[in-house]
Amino acid sequence: MSVLVFIESADGAIKKSSFEAVAYAAAIGQGDVTAIYLGQIDATELQKAGSYGASKVLHVNEERLNKGNIQAYASSLAQALQHSGANILVLAKSALGDPVAARVAIKANASFVSNVTDLPDTSAGFKVTRSIYTGKAFATEEMKGDVKVIAIKKNVVDLQETGGSAEVEAFTPNLSDSDFAVNITKTEKQEGDILLPEADIVVSGGRGMKGPENWGMLEELAGELGAATGCSKPVSDMGWRPHHEHVGQTGVKVSPTLYLAVGISGAIQHLAGVNSSKVIVVVNKDPEAPFFKAADYGIVGDAFEVVPKLTEAIRAAK
Repeated sequence: MSVLVFIESADGAIKKSSFEAVAYAAAIGQGDVTAIYLGQIDATELQKAGSYGASKVLHVNEERLNKGNIQAYASSLAQALQHSGANILVLAKSALGDPVAARVAIKANASFVSNVTDLPDTSAGFKVTRSIYTGKAFATEEMKGDVKVIAIKKNVVDLQETGGSAEVEAFTPNLSDSDFAVNITKTEKQEGDILLPEADIVVSGGRGMKGPENWGMLEELAGELGAATGCSKPVSDMGWRPHHEHVGQTGVKVSPTLYLAVGISGAIQHLAGVNSSKVIVVVNKDPEAPFFKAADYGIVGDAFEVVPKLTEAIRAAK
């Protein structure tokens, strides 16, 4: 099988989730893996895809693609599939990846499954497993047709660098005015903080923090960890923290390596926003808090005693 991988970047660096997509593709592509990047970026950054299994990276060095135009991205990827001869497109499930993948599937007459959690089973057909019902269940689906589009869930691949370097090759798709019928004229990025959706570590607080005046201890802990801060929905609703920090099904969905929940009981809607986390640590003085059932590690204790000690220990270990 020949596989094409769509890779994304943030602040000039390829996202970890995209490297996971490359590694996933390498596991099913038997060495025939080509990555593609749309927009302007340093070629040395693209070469890093070789460390995870890509032999080549197609680079569409087009300024108009820097802002993530979905229609133009879909046209570029559909043409890249034909150019590379790939019959599978792999990408990370993301705010950009899902709408792009759906449009590519239409253009390429391909089958499409998102939120995939495991390698395909090819013993009888081509079957993939995906997470459903906010991570409470899994569905096995058979993908038919000659071309397939797979969007993988974050943190389902263990990354191991091989030290390789991919060849970067220029690729120029044929894009028309209709591909740019809708243009992004301006984007604004939150400054000063680590953004929740991209954070590798997240420290979140709930009503157990007892008030906004106590958030300083969480921010201090987050600072020592290099983490983003988040909160539960009730905390946001009460105005203790800004809405953009609300983690959950109706807020921001996160996929960090470490999610540290302090004073959060663990309502279903909150769990739906964190179930892609690789490791979950819960601090709560209530031993019956539902969140402990979803946690990899738990500390039963008062946040006002535990958090300062954690901060001190981390600071001392540096």
